[in-house]
Amino acid sequence: MTPSRFDLAAATWDEHPARIALTKAIAEAILDQVPVTAAMTALDFGCGTGLVTLALQPYVQRIIGVDSSPGMLAKLREKMQALGITNVETRLLDLTIQPPPPGLCAELIVSAMVLHHIDDLPTILQYLTRMLVPGGYLALADLDTEDGSFHPDPTGVYHAGIDRHWLSNQLIALGFTDVRATTVHVIERPDAEGTPRQYPIFLVSGHYIHERSKL
Repeated sequence: MTPSRFDLAAATWDEHPARIALTKAIAEAILDQVPVTAAMTALDFGCGTGLVTLALQPYVQRIIGVDSSPGMLAKLREKMQALGITNVETRLLDLTIQPPPPGLCAELIVSAMVLHHIDDLPTILQYLTRMLVPGGYLALADLDTEDGSFHPDPTGVYHAGIDRHWLSNQLIALGFTDVRATTVHVIERPDAEGTPRQYPIFLVSGHYIHERSKL
């Protein structure tokens, strides 16, 4: 299998202070916006090297890091071993080409900066909802809609940010209640012309009360 660009980037992924600050802000917002409990099983969709996974790990009983990049998951396992963490699992899975396997479910599903890399968002949202147990919570963080200047290299980028209002309405249509959308971080960086820009990051969360069989 040819390594993806995420596989190749895994070794140095955690060396960017801005990325660390972003994932820290997202994890803190999830803990503030969702009633996370120590009895929960959580799932981090598109977990990468596990920056959000490991930030949430102390607050839940078990968390599953799901990603389509073997290199990213290998880096996460290295960190788990170094830290002696035993309540984190990894799962190699690409939901863009296959549905979730039976039995993969959680009471909390989170995702950070993944949705803009996915072409068919409605199908992915259905899959994530299918993996939630009734009464569970979904918390999705991503880049607000922008003009395409955020990514100098748009390879693998299907959306110039995500419309938080569209995403909120998608969750409501899938049966979520208490849907909230908040700004949790702002990335500051120059665009291609060197002009300073601000790119807000949002968190949309919701409480799933419908039965899974309705999807």
